Amino acid sequence: MTRKKVIFIAFAIEDERSRNFLKGQSLNTNSPFEYIDMSVKEAYVSEWKEKVRARIIRSDGVIVVVSKNSLNSSGQKWEIECAKEEGKRILGIYAYTDDRTNIVGVNTKVWTWENIRVFIDSL
Repeated sequence: MTRKKVIFIAFAIEDERSRNFLKGQSLNTNSPFEYIDMSVKEAYVSEWKEKVRARIIRSDGVIVVVSKNSLNSSGQKWEIECAKEEGKRILGIYAYTDDRTNIVGVNTKVWTWENIRVFIDSL
């Protein structure tokens, strides 16, 4: 069996439900991909940037849950910049079918199993 990929999921806290769906999708027995989630579920009280950077460094890649909420999420913006600084491959996925927000420098695709699988398999 191939090694599970370690993925950091960057999301605005307002989009936590979408992040939870992504995690749930990976657990579905019919899912064409597997990964270990390294996203931050709760904001760290202190030294959060160092802890998040450590998680990103340990990750094979980063999936960004993209929505209008992303534009005002300073934490998510920092996570994306950190991933770029660490040379991690990044995939943006649209959180909602009616929201096509653009984040400069993030290649964003429609949320499908195939798009996620291709990204994870390429890591």
